[in-house]
Amino acid sequence: MKILIQNGRVIDPANGIDQTADVAIAAGRIVAVGQVPVDFTPNRTIDATGAIVAPGLVDLATRLREPGQEHAGMLESEMAAAVAGGVTSLVCSPDTEPVLDEPGLVEMLRHRAEKLHLARVLPLGALTLGLRGEVLTEMGQLTAAGCVGFSQAEVPIPSTQVLQRALQYASTFGYTVWLRPQELHLGKGVAASGPLATRMGLSSVSVAAETIALHTIFELVRSTRARVHLCRISSAQGVDLVRQAKAEDLPVTADVSINSLHLTDADMGYFDSRARLLPVLRQQRDRDALRAGLADGTLDALVSDHTPVDADAKALPFAEAEPGATGMELLWSLALKWGQDAGLPLTQVISRVTAAPVRVLGTALGSLQGSAGQLAVGGLADVCVLSDQGHWLVTDASLRSQGKSTPFSGYELPGRVLATVVGGNVAFEAR
Repeated sequence: MKILIQNGRVIDPANGIDQTADVAIAAGRIVAVGQVPVDFTPNRTIDATGAIVAPGLVDLATRLREPGQEHAGMLESEMAAAVAGGVTSLVCSPDTEPVLDEPGLVEMLRHRAEKLHLARVLPLGALTLGLRGEVLTEMGQLTAAGCVGFSQAEVPIPSTQVLQRALQYASTFGYTVWLRPQELHLGKGVAASGPLATRMGLSSVSVAAETIALHTIFELVRSTRARVHLCRISSAQGVDLVRQAKAEDLPVTADVSINSLHLTDADMGYFDSRARLLPVLRQQRDRDALRAGLADGTLDALVSDHTPVDADAKALPFAEAEPGATGMELLWSLALKWGQDAGLPLTQVISRVTAAPVRVLGTALGSLQGSAGQLAVGGLADVCVLSDQGHWLVTDASLRSQGKSTPFSGYELPGRVLATVVGGNVAFEAR
């Protein structure tokens, strides 16, 4: 299949490209950006006049819900949601049922995903067996099976000694450990500490739950030099600590979710379970600090934190509702909204969902290294065509994900994904 994407504004932050140009694709790879060979005869032409042609988006935080939780999200529906959101590569969490702590389970998931010919799945392996925080998994075997890193998902390790051993082992072999900083005993509430949680009578999570965990992680990184990716920073103090760690040249990276970047605890409204999220939504000063941290590079990447939740699990009192929200289909629009609100150039916005996530993944990308997150001639053709004009209404009908719960339901968001190409095949096209 030969595809020609014509007349679009090509923005590729990884290679410093921002110009009106054509992109030619053949045999699953990009053969030209700009000057198309005169003998190139496409089977398919996509007119991108007035639109942006960018690398496929790379999402570092998703839950696919399969295996074991198919009632919340089938692999088919969530992968369809990915390409509808312009996401061509996604990192998925290991907290499935069963947990991704054995090579066979990882291989099965990757095989199922590959058969769908949609987005590329990059699994995180469990850091400890069953995520119980006691015995380390066989990281080498899981890496060979296709894992790009190791995570405890939302389950903190109760023993600092076990975490130290995990980081020592990961450092020895060059693996990256993905941790959401959350102190075990302080992080059990359902809303951010503050006047609103007090008035609503909700159990709260203090900022100290994040900062204590960060201090512990950084101290262990200093001694082990393990590479750690910090998942979904949620507080102003957390941003400051990450900034200090980077100034110290510690090998850490960090991301922020679309939810924390745009919402505050006030968006819980009158116990709206759609805003029951992990991490909890904090105050406006935290949101402002997260936005500034993403803009100045303290926070490397913006993630969807895609967590499809069954409708019945949300139709419960706020404190009992299952946390999570669908997000992949909103990633581009909410990245664009952040950029528009902050007055940032499109190149910088697109970088946070393409080139920057790829830098976080580093060599763990394997064969995708040199292709993902950029429009490299000779590289795999993972491309999306984006609009930065107009608005669309977030409704159940507009989402392909099996999980329809999102705190952005009813919002009019800017921009749309017009088409997504994965490996040279058109995986999605807006109608």
